[in-house]
Amino acid sequence: MIAAGIDRGKVARMAESLYRKYRPQIFEDVVGQEHITETLQRQVAEGRLSHAYLFTGTRGTGKTTCAKILARAVNCEHPENGNPCNRCPSCLGIESGRFLDVVELDAASNNGVDSVRALRDEAIYSPAQVKKRVYIVDEVHMLSTPAFNALLKILEEPPEHLMFILATTELHKVPATILSRCQRFSFRRIQPKDIVGRLNYIAGQENIDLKEDGAALLARLSDGALRDALSLLDQCAAVGGAIDAPAVLDALGLAGNVQTAQLMSLILTRDARGALALLGRLYDGGKDVGAVLGELSALSRELLISATAGEGGESLLSGAYDASTLDSLRAQGTSARFIQLCTILQETAAQLQFSVNRRTDAELCILKLCDETLSGDLAALGARIARLEEQIAAGVQFAARNAPSAPAAAPAAKDSPMPQKAAPASVESAKPAEEAPLPWGEPPLPDDYDAPPPYGEPVETAATVRKVPKDDAAPAQKAPASATAGQDAPADSDGDSELFFELLESYKNRLTPDKRAFIGMAQGTVKDDLLTVYCTTEVQKSMLDQQVVTDVLREVTSRAVGREIRVRFLVGECPGAKKRDRMQDLMRMGSKFDNFTVK
Repeated sequence: MIAAGIDRGKVARMAESLYRKYRPQIFEDVVGQEHITETLQRQVAEGRLSHAYLFTGTRGTGKTTCAKILARAVNCEHPENGNPCNRCPSCLGIESGRFLDVVELDAASNNGVDSVRALRDEAIYSPAQVKKRVYIVDEVHMLSTPAFNALLKILEEPPEHLMFILATTELHKVPATILSRCQRFSFRRIQPKDIVGRLNYIAGQENIDLKEDGAALLARLSDGALRDALSLLDQCAAVGGAIDAPAVLDALGLAGNVQTAQLMSLILTRDARGALALLGRLYDGGKDVGAVLGELSALSRELLISATAGEGGESLLSGAYDASTLDSLRAQGTSARFIQLCTILQETAAQLQFSVNRRTDAELCILKLCDETLSGDLAALGARIARLEEQIAAGVQFAARNAPSAPAAAPAAKDSPMPQKAAPASVESAKPAEEAPLPWGEPPLPDDYDAPPPYGEPVETAATVRKVPKDDAAPAQKAPASATAGQDAPADSDGDSELFFELLESYKNRLTPDKRAFIGMAQGTVKDDLLTVYCTTEVQKSMLDQQVVTDVLREVTSRAVGREIRVRFLVGECPGAKKRDRMQDLMRMGSKFDNFTVK
């Protein structure tokens, strides 16, 4: 029950939401859509109406409102310059919903073909109380394909008394056959200054203490939708007190520009601990993690536009952040980094609504933003390369990953025994049982063909174990006293280049297919305890100069020469190496097969 002394009408008005209470009643009241309202008003005044209209645009921009004004205007008994009078029985009956000749249909819940057929069957009858029978179909893109087909016929040849007003937020889902039979009007996003003006007007009418910064923030958060702005104002007014920017942030659970800029600064400096701590404080303070990530996404977009658009890009900015804040944050990152931030934030925002633990997903997103290499995709690889390029450009020196171990301090004595060489493996092996001929008719492999061992198994054959001359027994005696293991031999020194090619197949059998191709294009020399591999390009060197390749080359070569070998990679021509005839290698391989001939 309502207590005595309280105006029942006032209570009813208070219960009504602001966007419904202040819905425009004439075309001039519609905010930010003058290019549409003036055209419709002129058509009504001149009597040049179409039988079908299609209103398209984002939510909250006035599509349904203009449709209702147009429905009243075409049936008004005393129209005023194309506007409804809102006083005659027709206007009052349509506004209250008492007249069945003006029907508002929600296609989201009536999207079947049966609903459209029923509509089509009753649309042929003349209106009973007004001039025109008007059907307002909201969210028309939700209709099924059979429903669109059923609607198409009556749109092609409508009766004189019939008018359709279709509204949609997703124009691309409406068939072209429907579009071609309608006059289409595109509703724009409402500019923030127009939203602020409307908010101030309504706040004055409702005695709401709306501050200037609060109105500006509400206009920015509404994203061009006046209905959303009025709903947010209604929510903030329920809290009570003055509505300024901090009050709006508290009421809506947002972080605010200052804290968002602080969080972005921590991300750009890759301070993951500080960023997670700040996110935790915002979460404990009641802020929604989805809203926080949304604000970060908006700020990333601002930084990207500011970094790439140049001097003419100020008009593309929302104006939510001052120039000094944007300049400070922009100096901490690059355009590529801002693009990556936007991408990660957009992907997380799309997945957050299906998340079981929103906080955990938000924290994972923050970690990816701080260290883009954690994504595990091609973008992460690109980020690693970009970071290396930045460090190289800044003059950062990198230490070698595979530092050679220090040799023994004392040189080996002349009479010290040679290391025991591995005995050559027996070439003879038991012949396998005869197999059936291959189904495609190729001759079998020769009996003396040695198939390569499985990947990863060591290979040691009589061809790979090379006898070491006596002159090479103690290489440490020939080295100068000042030489150390960490110092590479000069690039132009002589070395044994034939050994590298003799061991090449053994290298390949121990490496993955991608590494085999690159090692096959290399040359190498062995001098003393150092294997030098010469590459033709930096790309080849980067693919070979890895721990897994170095281990294989060191193990195989050390086993072949009977002493411990170090490995290094250089870019350039192998000094003293003869130009190897690749054709000879190909012919030698072809000689192992009966059905393979090289001419």
